[in-house]
Amino acid sequence: MNNHRPDSAAPAASARPAGGAWLYLGTLALALGLTACANMGGIAPHAQLRDAPSLGLPSAATGVPDAFPATTLDAQWWRGFGDPQLDGLIDKALAGSPNLRLAQARIDRAQAQADAADANGKPRLDGSLDLTRQRFSNNYIYPPPLGGSTRTLADGQLRGTWELDFFGRNRAALDASLGAGRAAEADAQAARVLLAANVARGYLQLSRLQAQLAVAERALQQRDETFRIVRDRVNAGLDTRLELRQSEGGLPEARQQIEALREQIALGRNALGALVGDPQAAQALQATPLDALRDPGIPARLPADLLGRRADIVAARWRIEAADRDIAYARTQFYPNINLVGFAGLSSIGLDNFVQGSSRQWGIGPAIRLPIFEAGRLRANLRGRTADYDAAVESYNASLLDAVREVADQIASSQSVVRQQAEQRDAQAAAESAFDIARQRYQAGLGTYLQVLTAETGVLAQRRQAVDLAARALDAQVGLARALGGGYAPAAADAAAAPATATADAGASPGP
Repeated sequence: MNNHRPDSAAPAASARPAGGAWLYLGTLALALGLTACANMGGIAPHAQLRDAPSLGLPSAATGVPDAFPATTLDAQWWRGFGDPQLDGLIDKALAGSPNLRLAQARIDRAQAQADAADANGKPRLDGSLDLTRQRFSNNYIYPPPLGGSTRTLADGQLRGTWELDFFGRNRAALDASLGAGRAAEADAQAARVLLAANVARGYLQLSRLQAQLAVAERALQQRDETFRIVRDRVNAGLDTRLELRQSEGGLPEARQQIEALREQIALGRNALGALVGDPQAAQALQATPLDALRDPGIPARLPADLLGRRADIVAARWRIEAADRDIAYARTQFYPNINLVGFAGLSSIGLDNFVQGSSRQWGIGPAIRLPIFEAGRLRANLRGRTADYDAAVESYNASLLDAVREVADQIASSQSVVRQQAEQRDAQAAAESAFDIARQRYQAGLGTYLQVLTAETGVLAQRRQAVDLAARALDAQVGLARALGGGYAPAAADAAAAPATATADAGASPGP
């Protein structure tokens, strides 16, 4: 007697997946098992980020002076010079520079790449319609009446795919693209800071050249007066032709210096026009005299975390983040790529049957692609991404070292120029006093006018030196503003780009 009950197996059967489900699960298990054939072991980055102590900067624990507990730079720091003409030039440059438009184009391209990476993780639907007129062979697999006939093949379908991002491949690609986009945005800000600094420096240089030209023109007048006095003395038999030729040689030399200064002024105006984006903008420009410009008053001792507000440092840090996500993406290449694929449509031989219900077709299921034996391609790609990460870290370290050096250089120059100006003022006062004495002796009949002109030569030399030092003092302020980021304020997400808080001053060593 058969005691087997047909319904006794029903609970067990209902507990088991259907045959198709078993196939999917088995395929997934096999994929995960074979993934081990693609080994990523032994590949890791080696570069290390530099921090404040490794740069030789004192930590925040050593104390930041109370005078500068939260010093920041104005994003429009150049307005501290108090010159509306300079303000207008920089505003015009920032509005119309081709370099800034190029930087914006790079931002747009990076954003487009990020959008494309984001789209890869979303479902995709494609439609197709194929119509083919075909003759079927009499001697092939198709029997009559299909064999030997000419028919129209019609196929139309909608096909949808959706990558199931179990291993974070699409997310890693998106994060890498977003990091590259943020780096491009920071690069654009760095270009703005650099452009503003270059316009300010070009303007200060033009002001210096104009002041030097005024001194050179007075020197020419002085040498011309000297020549006339020596000529009169030669005619009176008091000097020889040697003294005449010596004084005469000073005239073309003075005129040559004037012409050289005029050439530099013309070149400076051309450079300003190119920076502003309007070649004619500076052709008739007369820069404000140096002594009429205010000192923007950037302190010579600032928190070193302002280095983290340099746009180029932030951009370098975002490149590290992008490179790190590129490594994550390369690692996901070792795992299966699982897609859910579905399609539905109509297919027939003959257009008369195409729209009939019996021509419908559909299908759904997973599509799995996985690496098994790839001859080292994936490992080579991972090593390349890892090397890119190391390069990004070392580029960041180099940028940080350059930033520390630039700040230290500008602070050292600012402090040195202040001391030089103090000494130069004493030297100029002495020269001016000697000139006054010589002039008073001449007016009292106790000296010659030649002695007066000779004393004035020392005064003119000191005036040239004063002009150069005044220009250097203001230029150092521009350089310090740029070295400290030019007022760039990174977003909160960029704060990781800042080095540890420390104090930067002339005594800080940029070395490790």
